[in-house]
Amino acid sequence: VQLQASGGGLVQTEGSLRLSCAAPGRISSYNMGWFRQAPGREREFVAAISWNSASTSYTDSVKGRSTISRDNAKNTVYLQMDSLKPEDTAVYYCAVQRRAMVLSSTPAAYRSWGQGTLVTVSS
Repeated sequence: VQLQASGGGLVQTEGSLRLSCAAPGRISSYNMGWFRQAPGREREFVAAISWNSASTSYTDSVKGRSTISRDNAKNTVYLQMDSLKPEDTAVYYCAVQRRAMVLSSTPAAYRSWGQGTLVTVSS
């Protein structure tokens, strides 16, 4: 399964973006995650959602400003980002969590990374 992230772009501080992650196959049985990587930095966890949308998890820096959701009928996961800050600038990736009951924030727990989408927040 190769994921396709989209929806990034250039936005001003306090602006909003909605990222989408489309999968060519069925992802309804899998937890899904969003990660980001800024230049010169390691890939970091942003948010995750369980297969049935019952559970979500966010990194502290985006909590209250972002919402992860999914539409299993469309094999798509979303990340709504509001009140964006310059420090949110990064390439954003989505990925499928390997079989597990609990949401993970560790990149090694995920697979099927697609190409990312660039989010640039200007000050």
